[in-house]
Order: sequence, then structure tokens, then C-alpha cells
Amino acid sequence: MTKQIVPAQFFASHLIANLASHGAEFWIAPGARSQALAIAVAQLADAGVTKLRVRVDERSLGFSALGASANKRPQVLITTSGTAVANLHPAVLEAHHSGVPLILLTADRPAELRGKGANQTTNQVGIFSDAVIACIDFAAPDDSDYSTLKTSAENLATEIIGLAVGNSQPAQLNIQFREPLSDVEPNAYEIYRELEQKVFPIVERDSISFELSKRCVVVAGANSDEQILEIQSLGLPIFAEPSSGVRHVANSITGYRFALAEKADLLNKIDQIVVYGKPTLSRPVMALLRSGVEVIVRSSKMGNFQIPDHAKTINSQIHFSTADEGWLSSWQQLSEKLSPQDSTTLDRQAIVENAWNLEPDDYLVLGASQMIREADFFAPKKAINVWANRGLSGIDGTIATATGLAIGTGSKVRVLMGDLTFLHDVGSLIIDPADGELDLQLIVVNDNGGKIFQYLEVAQSVSKGIFDRVFRTGQDFNIGLLAEAFGWKYLEVSTLADYQQALKQTGRVIIEIKLD
Repeated sequence: MTKQIVPAQFFASHLIANLASHGAEFWIAPGARSQALAIAVAQLADAGVTKLRVRVDERSLGFSALGASANKRPQVLITTSGTAVANLHPAVLEAHHSGVPLILLTADRPAELRGKGANQTTNQVGIFSDAVIACIDFAAPDDSDYSTLKTSAENLATEIIGLAVGNSQPAQLNIQFREPLSDVEPNAYEIYRELEQKVFPIVERDSISFELSKRCVVVAGANSDEQILEIQSLGLPIFAEPSSGVRHVANSITGYRFALAEKADLLNKIDQIVVYGKPTLSRPVMALLRSGVEVIVRSSKMGNFQIPDHAKTINSQIHFSTADEGWLSSWQQLSEKLSPQDSTTLDRQAIVENAWNLEPDDYLVLGASQMIREADFFAPKKAINVWANRGLSGIDGTIATATGLAIGTGSKVRVLMGDLTFLHDVGSLIIDPADGELDLQLIVVNDNGGKIFQYLEVAQSVSKGIFDRVFRTGQDFNIGLLAEAFGWKYLEVSTLADYQQALKQTGRVIIEIKLD
């Protein structure tokens, strides 16, 4: 007697095998409706042809995959239906605004169960709105034509990879599954063995000559290193945020924040600005962009940046060869004059400066807290890999992002964050033994809440009681006990020497620094 083919498994096995042939890696949160997809991925992982990572929390899953995307391989996220899909939303928003190509495979109930109160059923089509480049709703596979089903799986894999990678955006494939939900045949690995390995083509950008002023500066925001060669070629002073990836280049003015704070005379001489990446870290930079000077924005994977309204967007590479060395020299001299000497005590400056002491292949992750703003002042001119979730500048998912980064790259990852950023993602401290040994340091600057809010207008307009309760929101929790519960090493340091020694630790370690 011939065993009957389960349509759900037939389609899932062909889809997953074809995604794997594009070099995809997979992230799964457990669930019933997505079981056919999970089985197919597990079969490939058991055969050693792809990477499989499992998380119990879809929010953590999403940010972990976001971090792993640093290895330039397509990251595929698989969830069951209902709130499981909704929990991906924060990471999907970050990926959308940061230009990260995540592929979302969201399992769903069949169409006949929608809108009828069926268990774990909601409208998943369009749930991410414009945060995905596309949402493809695929009808429940059936047994009417297996040849067509196979072709559909092949075409959908190519289409969803092309949409995500080609546009540097997340893309959703919402797949309806009707019972029976799974089987162990066909084996996804057997399908994969018959497929050719594919590489998505990289499209080269055009270049143009563009007239720039001799009193022009570059403002380099997050992920500007996407265009590092162009930035270097301009020969202009660079105001580089710590997550720009270009702070180390020769023309970078590391003391630019001190110049902005002191309203240095050179600022009034700027008559043109070229913007790269997404510079959203500081109000003084926003004020400079809105000061009336001409603003030119280089398009990037970070999406639209139209600050101020009159900014002109350039889609092609800029060539410029008339830089004024005197203009650059003036900024370099000002930077040297304003930049402070290295700190000798355990203050925020020393925390930043020492956190930058990493090897070229290592990564530093900056949480969206006060510390990344301190880094904007104090980060040294050193070439290291810096990651920050600056698409939406949220504190969400920082530990998960760093964990995914360590998994995806195999490198040492160090994280610099505040206490609320740490607490917001404490669930991502869970250790999956299958992830292997990771070299992951979390430096938690515990200043009892959101110190960043004290620099906003509200701190001057409300009482201290209201400010502390509603804005600063300091929490009473024991990081050492949390570290012990989740199996991490824990060190509390109070001197610069202890901090420097703690940074030599390997493995999963949490370093807490308590500051006022």
C-alpha cells in the first residue's frame, strides 16, 4: 500500500530545500501550525547543510536573526500563527528602517477559518504593514496537483529571497496550512541534494561627478560604512557617529560633538553638508542640518532621510576632487584642542574608551541608551566593527541582537548598554546549548533608570517625583542573581583597573558598573 503524501509537508519540504539552496539560515520558534516547516529545516540541519537556531520567544528570535544577518546570508524566521507573528514586529520594524533583508515564514490557518473565531487565528496578512517589502499570502497546499505545488515552492523561494535581498528589506511569506499538518516525507535533504546552489546577484551602482563646496562637511550616521570608499575619497571633514563605521578614517573629526556643544566659530562657516547613513543620535546634529545650509543626502539601505525638507537626495556615487586641505586642517586642529585627555577614573569616558579595545574581527554593540551618546563624545579613532539598532533607535532586543551577531559571525561580541536596555531584553539571556560556546560580554552601566531623559525639557518642567516615576523609571533588581539564574558569569566593578581586568574575561559574562 502506497503511503499517502501530506500536502503540507510536500510543499514545506520543497520550499525549505529551495531556500537553503540560496544559502539561507533558519530561526525557529516552536509551534503546531508551522510544524511542517520546522521538520524540513531540522532534516537539513541534521544533514549539515544549513544552520538551525531555536528560540522560545519570537521577539528574541527576530532580533537574534537581525544580528546574525551580519554574515550576509539570508536569515529565515519561522513562526506559528497568532501572537507569535505579532511578536516579530519590533525586529521587523528595526530591519525595515535599517535595511536588513529578513525572510519571514509565518504559518497560518486556512482561509476558511479566518474571521470565525477559530483558535489562534487573526489577520496575519498585512500585519507588518509597510515594514515589509511584500506580504505573499499562499493558499493551503492540497493534493490536486503535486507538480504545480513543487513549482510554486521553487518560485516562491526565489521570489521571497529576491524581494528581501534585492531590496534590503524584510519580506513575509504567509503560508496557510490545513490538517494533516506534517509528516517526515518527503525528506527536505533529499530534495536539496538535487538542487543547484544559487547566489543572488549584487547590483553595482552608477557614479556621477557632483559639485561640492570647499566648506562642506560629511555627517555620517549609522551604517555609513556601506559607502566608506566614497566617503574617504571626498577629503572632507567627517562628523562620524559611533555606529557609522567610518569614525576611524583619517578625516574623521572625533571631537565634533565638543565643537557642536561649544558652538565653535568653524560651525558658522559650513555652507554644505553631505549626509550618509542615518544620523539620528543627537539634537545638535539635527539643529546643524536645519540651520539653513545646503544638505545633500546619499541614498542608502537605511531608507529615506529628508531632514531638512529641502535636502536633495543623490542616488549615485559622488566624485569630488577639489577639497580644501586648509578647511580639513582647521577642523582637525579644533578636534585636537577640544577632545579631552584619556580618563584615569571609572567614569563614562573611560567606560567607552576601554570598551573600544577590541580586535579587528570583534564586534561592539551599542544599546540605544545614554551610553551610545557618551560614545559620540568619547569613542576613539579605532577601526572596530560597531553595531547599533539605529533604524528605530529602540532599546528592544539588544541582548538578542548581540547573541545573533556572535552566532552569525563566530566573533567575540561586546555590548555596552544601560540598565533599562538590559532589563528590557533579559529573557534573551536564555542559553541554548545548541548555539555552542559564545564569547559574549554585556557591560551594563547601571545608573538606576533612563538617564537620557534628564537632558530633555520635561526634566525641568515636572517635579522630581513625577520625573523619577514616569520618565527615569529606575527599577530595583539584582543583575548578579539574574546572571546566576541564566548561567552567565557575573562581575561588578568599581575601579578602572577592575574594569580593564574584567574586559579580559571570555565566554558569556555580565559586567555591571554602578554609576550615579
